[in-house]
Amino acid sequence: MRVAVPHSLDRAEVRRRLDTRRDDMAGFIPGGLAQIETSWSGEDRMMMVIRAMGQELTGHVDVEDAQVVFEIDLPPGLSFVEPMISGALEDKGRKLLS
Repeated sequence: MRVAVPHSLDRAEVRRRLDTRRDDMAGFIPGGLAQIETSWSGEDRMMMVIRAMGQELTGHVDVEDAQVVFEIDLPPGLSFVEPMISGALEDKGRKLLS
C-alpha cells in the first residue's frame, strides 16, 4: 500500500516533524491499538515496524521534495483494511506535516 502526502516544507523540516511526532503515527492505524517502532535507515527514509490486529507489518516513509510517501506491506489477508488505513494515513499525514 502506498500513500503520498504533499507538502511545501524543506526536507530537514519534514524529517524533524516526523521525528518529533513519531509517537502520533500509531494513531494513523484505525482501532487505536497499534504500536509502531521507527528508525532512520538513511537521511530521507524512516523504517517502520507496525504491530496491530495480531499482525506485524513493515513499511517505510520516504521524504521527497514535494511529498512524503508512506509505504506499508499489507498481507493479502488484510487487504480489506487498506481503504481505512490509506485514508487515515492521508488525513493524519497532512496534519502531522502542518
